[in-house]
Amino acid sequence: MTPLLSVQDITKTYGARIGCTGVSFDLYPSEVMGIVGESGSGKTTLLNCLAGYLEPDTGQVIFDTRTDGPMDTVTMSEPERRMLGRTDWAFVHQHASDGLRMSVSAGGNIGERLMALGNRHYGSIRGDAMNWLGRVEIDTDRIDDRPTAFSGGMQQRLQIARNLVTGPRLVFMDEPTGGLDVSVQARLLDLLRGLVREMGLSAIIVTHDLAVVRLLADRLMVMKDGHVVEAGLTDQVLDDPQHAYTQLLVSSVLQV
Repeated sequence: MTPLLSVQDITKTYGARIGCTGVSFDLYPSEVMGIVGESGSGKTTLLNCLAGYLEPDTGQVIFDTRTDGPMDTVTMSEPERRMLGRTDWAFVHQHASDGLRMSVSAGGNIGERLMALGNRHYGSIRGDAMNWLGRVEIDTDRIDDRPTAFSGGMQQRLQIARNLVTGPRLVFMDEPTGGLDVSVQARLLDLLRGLVREMGLSAIIVTHDLAVVRLLADRLMVMKDGHVVEAGLTDQVLDDPQHAYTQLLVSSVLQV
């Protein structure tokens, strides 16, 4: 099977400081990869390199496009990368305000992504927006409300709807449950797990929360000081960690 995403030797430095170095892995269709580590481990730098927000110093990010087959997104033109970001890729930010237009209605936030692909039929766009509000457990009566009137959990669910309405094949998630209350986190995780399985999504999830990757990720990479120190099946890594740093991460959770 051809990988959906093939990451080859990605390195990003900031002067003398290492962001991430020599990271390689393959991600297959309908597979979820979790990336964990403490703050400063390099996981967010890596995610931003993969998603095209940062240009790596070296390496390739090969995506199996629908029309042209495997292409290196690092060397894509900016218009090509933007189109990929509107169609086959999506990015769920930790802070929903970074992924939403807060001055635009809930329906408008969802509809904008459809309009970016050329959909101009108002009734169709509004119908899709209502459908997706329902799928992320937001009352469709709130379609004309702005995100500023929503709770943090509702804003995050709206951001997810905005991202998934176009049926992307790969979703990047940066601490998707960060900053939310525990009960809100649980509801959001259940929603994400259901949507990932239902839509057959591939996803890369960066988090410091091992419970998130336990629930969502098929495979896991552990990062420290810009390096991947351990990788494998999620349950295998968490239940039988081999690297001392991974053992420390797991034991710190167990002690809480």
